[in-house]
Amino acid sequence: MAQQPPQSATDPASPDSAGPAFSPLYQQIKALITRSLQGGEWRPGEAIPSEVELAARFRVSQGTVRKAIDELAAENLLVRRQGKGTFVATHAEERVQYRFLRLTPDEPGGVPFERRVIDCRRLRAPAEVARALELKSGDTAVQIRRLLSARGVPVVLDDIWLNGQLFKGLTAERLGEYRGPMYALFETEFGVRMIRAEEKLRAVAADEACAALLQVDRGYPLLSVERLSLTYGDRPVEFRRGLYNTATHYYRNELQ
Repeated sequence: MAQQPPQSATDPASPDSAGPAFSPLYQQIKALITRSLQGGEWRPGEAIPSEVELAARFRVSQGTVRKAIDELAAENLLVRRQGKGTFVATHAEERVQYRFLRLTPDEPGGVPFERRVIDCRRLRAPAEVARALELKSGDTAVQIRRLLSARGVPVVLDDIWLNGQLFKGLTAERLGEYRGPMYALFETEFGVRMIRAEEKLRAVAADEACAALLQVDRGYPLLSVERLSLTYGDRPVEFRRGLYNTATHYYRNELQ
């Protein structure tokens, strides 16, 4: 049976109708496609049906489907490939695997970061982490401490917290053995895809423990980047705090 576009918020048959909140048809189709992505109908890296097939499925015009896909592609949920079709985006792809890491080397042509997992353990989520990840008191979280280096010089010290329920079986060994991006591991082995992130930046001074790992003096100026990563439905699944040494790198962002 063909899947129908959802009722408009102003449809008199809708029990939640509380005033004018009309949703354009392409936005309704976008929501249906997103629901299919969230439900795992099409896995990361897989092709989705063609615009013609989706138009027939949803009983709308091909132009309406194209507009919905355009927005999903702009949000990095889908990837268009000339002559091949449209695919579910994956963090394993080179062009998006470092989408949330905005640290750029001063000199062009920098080498990829070398990664070292210092620790990975399961424990009761601290209050701050529980609030950020919307966990209940006493819920378990996974804590990862990781160091990123460039040409052997430490640049980023990450403290990463994950929803323990979603990442059962994640260990330091699995992280160390996996050669791709961490987010690609999360989506392929745990079915959790990071689709959006919010960040807070501030300047801090290195304490003794962090200074030792980053090989800088105590009190050295660092950039603290606090990130909350969200999956479908704006559900928070990762909270991390990274300390960046910007002596040879800078934080780059594009504003639109």
